[in-house]
Parts: sequence; structure tokens; C-alpha cells
Amino acid sequence: MNKDEILKALQKEVEGYNKIVATDKGDWIVKGFIDIYKNIYTISIDTKVVSKVIELLLIPAFETFARKYDMKLELPPQQNFYPDLTFISNRTGEKYAVDIKSTFKDDDNKIKSMTLGAFTGYFRNRASTKNTKYPYGDYSGHFVLGVVYSQVSENPNEKTIYTLDELEKIESAIKDFKFFVQPKYKIASASPGSGNTKNIGSTNSIDKLINGKGVFSELGEEVYDDYWMFYLTNDMAKALEIPRPYTNLKTYLEYKERGINILEKHKSEIIKLSEEEDSSKENEDINGD
Repeated sequence: MNKDEILKALQKEVEGYNKIVATDKGDWIVKGFIDIYKNIYTISIDTKVVSKVIELLLIPAFETFARKYDMKLELPPQQNFYPDLTFISNRTGEKYAVDIKSTFKDDDNKIKSMTLGAFTGYFRNRASTKNTKYPYGDYSGHFVLGVVYSQVSENPNEKTIYTLDELEKIESAIKDFKFFVQPKYKIASASPGSGNTKNIGSTNSIDKLINGKGVFSELGEEVYDDYWMFYLTNDMAKALEIPRPYTNLKTYLEYKERGINILEKHKSEIIKLSEEEDSSKENEDINGD
């Protein structure tokens, strides 16, 4: 399967995931955690907890998906490694990264927030294996499997301990799930996730998330990669003792245009000087200097 084919297959696959994680009414099937004494503790609405539990619920489905399309599924060796899922084609050996991201609705068509992974480390050094299953550059495609849900109006009382007989009394912490799969760049924004974080932010529009209509969707993955590989936060720029080259797409364009204009003015000199330098280096190598 190529990148476009696996994207379509994943998009089709997640259409049935509501049946795995939710009741017919749309409530989450998870009510809490149970101990060996059959006590039930209500689950937190923390997005990291929710995301991990959803991932655990769906792993059997991911494994079935991999076998269906003659792929192997690999999970990260450690927590906080990229990506959450690695699919490897048994036929071609091509790798596809799928990161699971979840967030809740802020209103009818907006999410609270979602981050799409770091724009430093392995994202910039694409041959690095630090904090990643395989080097970022080894993957033929980078996808986000997103989950948007609604929170209940009142948070579950985490102080209350329930018994199995009281299971029906426990209200689900979240409900009304929407699943989607898109290439990471198509749902990215041009701003970090929040504050001075070094994570790529996403569009906050639910429609744009589901349909892959973020600001880079028309600009393309090459622009997305270039923008984020050289993006600096305030702290990063201060540490380097330089002004920030750009802060948004408009200033990014201006920054790139300045560089292009300067280089165009000196194009012939650059070519000539480069040829002279290469020639000089070749002579040094021949003479053993």
C-alpha cells in the first residue's frame, strides 16, 4: 500500500470505532478502574489518561487492520516515544507513523487544544533515533488518528468508590466521539500548541480537523516541514541571542523572500566563488596539503 491508499484505508477503518468505545447512546463504555476487591474508581477526564485508555481499547482493532492489509504493527518501546503506532508493509518494508491524539469540544465546532508532536529533536534531525521508534525520515507517511469528544457537564466524583453492583450509577466521563485520520501536516497550525511549548499546534476547527483543511493543507508538506524545522520560540531565540526569524506564515514568507532576493542579486558571484573554492580544495587534496 502506498501513502494515499493507507490513508483511505485508515479513514474507512475509524468509521466503525464508535462501536468499540461507546454505547448506542454515545456514552464511553469505560466507567473507571477496578481493583482486586472489585472496587471501582471513576476515571479522570485528563486528556492524557483518556487518550491512553482509548489507545488500549483500540489496539486489537489496529492489529486486525494491520493483518488485513498485510502489514506488521509495532508499538513504541517506551512511553513518550514517537509514534504511537508503526505500520510496516510486509511486501515493501515501507513504514507509516500513526499518532493518536484526543481532545474535547470547546463548543459546537471548536476543540480546546491539540498538539501534534515536537518540532525539535527527531523532527529536525530526521536520522536520529532519540525518542522515536525509527528515524522520522524512515517513515513514508505521518498520520494523526484523532478523537474529539464531549465532556459531561459535571466531572465525576473521584472521591467516591463504587461496587460492581453500582456500575449503572456511574456516569461516563465523556461521550459523543468523532474519529478522523489525516496527514499530520494537513491539520497543523502555524503556531505552537500552547504558550512557549515546542510542540506543533493543530487547527482548532473540528470541521478542518476532520476534513484535513489546516493552513498547510494547500501549501503542502514541504512548506510545513520547512516552516517548523526552523521555527524558534522566544526562549530558543534568546538562547541563541538572535531575533526570531518569523512568528507566523506572513513573516515566514517575508523572511524567505528577503533571503531569495539577496541571493538572486549575487547568484553569479556565488556560483563563481563556489567553483573556485571547489577547484582549490581539489588541488589541495591532490597535493596532499
